[in-house]
Amino acid sequence: MKRIVILGGGYGGVLTAKKLAKKFKNDNNVEIKLIDRNPYHTLLTELHEVSANRAPEDSIKIDLKKIFAGLKVDVVLDEISNIDFKNKKLQSEKASYAYDYLVIGTGSKPTFFGIPGAEENTFSFWSYDDAVTLKRQIRDMYTLAAKEKNPAVRRSMLTFVIIGAGFTGIELVGEMAEQRDELCREFYIDPSEVRLIVADMAPKILPILPDKLIQKAEARLRKLNVEIVTGAKITEVGKGSVALGAKNVVDAQTIVWTAGVEGSEIVGSLDVQQQGRKRIVTNSHLESVDHKNVYVVGDNIFYIPEGEERPVPQMVENAEQAAPLIAKNIEADIKGTEKKAYKPAFHGTMVSIGSRYGVANVGLPGKLFMLTGFLAMLSKHAINMLYLSQVAGFNKVWTYLMHEIFHVENRKSFVGGYFSKRSPNFWLVPLRMLLGGMWLYEGIDKLKKIWEDPDKIFLIPAAPFADATSAASQAVDAVKTTVDAQSAASAVTTAKEAVEALPVPGFVYDITNWFMDLMFYNNDGTYTFLAKWFQIGMVCAEIVFGIMLIVGLFTAIASIATIAMAVMIWSTKMASTEMLWYVGAAIACIGGSGSTFGLDYYVLPWLKKQWKKIPLVRRWYLFTD
Repeated sequence: MKRIVILGGGYGGVLTAKKLAKKFKNDNNVEIKLIDRNPYHTLLTELHEVSANRAPEDSIKIDLKKIFAGLKVDVVLDEISNIDFKNKKLQSEKASYAYDYLVIGTGSKPTFFGIPGAEENTFSFWSYDDAVTLKRQIRDMYTLAAKEKNPAVRRSMLTFVIIGAGFTGIELVGEMAEQRDELCREFYIDPSEVRLIVADMAPKILPILPDKLIQKAEARLRKLNVEIVTGAKITEVGKGSVALGAKNVVDAQTIVWTAGVEGSEIVGSLDVQQQGRKRIVTNSHLESVDHKNVYVVGDNIFYIPEGEERPVPQMVENAEQAAPLIAKNIEADIKGTEKKAYKPAFHGTMVSIGSRYGVANVGLPGKLFMLTGFLAMLSKHAINMLYLSQVAGFNKVWTYLMHEIFHVENRKSFVGGYFSKRSPNFWLVPLRMLLGGMWLYEGIDKLKKIWEDPDKIFLIPAAPFADATSAASQAVDAVKTTVDAQSAASAVTTAKEAVEALPVPGFVYDITNWFMDLMFYNNDGTYTFLAKWFQIGMVCAEIVFGIMLIVGLFTAIASIATIAMAVMIWSTKMASTEMLWYVGAAIACIGGSGSTFGLDYYVLPWLKKQWKKIPLVRRWYLFTD
């Protein structure tokens, strides 16, 4: 039995465990265990959204049990205090865990560079708990300031200082700037009283980006009334104040530290070679240079790729690319094949400044493009969804789209509020019932005529006849018996006069004619047995879907099906302009119209519960929460 232990449920740890589970899913001689002190995986790049109340708190958490449902990964909730490399064991207060292969992915923690009072008097911003704590602190300050009579105290309550102008600090202050107007309206505070400051000891913000994008970011921040302080040495942080240089002391009751990170506490205590703020030095296989079979993933890696001058960056894409390589090398070690060297090819970086604006330098390795505004935010969301699809598939991507685009307030989306308007579904009830009633009426009306004359065909165009008079007679007869929106054929006066209908592209009509010639017409121009059954099936479908719409049962399916029927009728040049109404009404009814005064209110939750019990559904995350 080969025991693989992944320490840490961050980006790198989760992806490594998933890759290993896939490689060894049929190997009973391999055991995979992931250990973390939290039962969830945190999306650290989205912390700012929770702090500024743009996204729900749970949106940045993914249950580890959900991530590994149906996979060969044992999730253990524990906090490891020591690693015994000699005996290959991890030790906690309550248990020890033996391993043959260890993957260290415990991530980072804030570093305070020895600045007096920094750790004690600031809010850290590097975990789910940090984000929730800061969210409550921001709201508390507005709440208390609204009642405060002392101008100096009120001013300090409404002053927010973010120390660190890297990606984390800029994204946070951008979100807080957008939130400011909402909170000021709620608490009747003049926005000019609220002071937002982002400060850094570096000479410019976002130093990893090109100067052009830095200027764009600065312009956006100033438009949001954010004060930018760069080149300021942070000398001391007091209780309620911070020194931004020798002569610039700012009174603030909310000071957030985003100025830098170092390796986690356990990494700092390990007997391994480290460089660059407690990062573990690895070889090209991402294996510790000190201990065989100990791999490092994510922020904990210190490795300088061949031809580069700097170590790999501490960002999510590094974890995404390192994870499959580590899984591959562990597999190679177990199977005795050749290991691969880590050759990362990064695709750029991006930063959001609020919900609607961002800057990005992205593209292919060696060919990056500078993007701003809508395109930058689009790339950010696309990359986030790509990661989430690897972790929790459709389930988490759907949830992400909901809180980023569809269930947002105050137009806090990169597409504004165009997709976020939600109206009660009961407004659609009359439309749903009218649409269903019309389909039901048309179906019953046709069914009566079929019952009277089984040879009567009016859902399929007549075949071409050599005798023009006969063709005209049939066309007129079809018109007389067709009073519904499905056929909608105009009366003809001569054999050569065509039925008036919605226009159909020639190639579509040609394909439809070819199919009908093949399936519905005999050589003498009469209808086939299949044509009659097709008509009966279509009529029954009109009745069934009409009833489904009226009672509100599977309304989305019924609405889509009626659209499909309308398209079929349109392709035969038998659809009048009334058909446009049918299609428009059906589109409006797709989005949950049966959840009010309909059976969907009862049936869909029950089916959803049964659906989630299916192992394959859980394994591929084919459900919504």
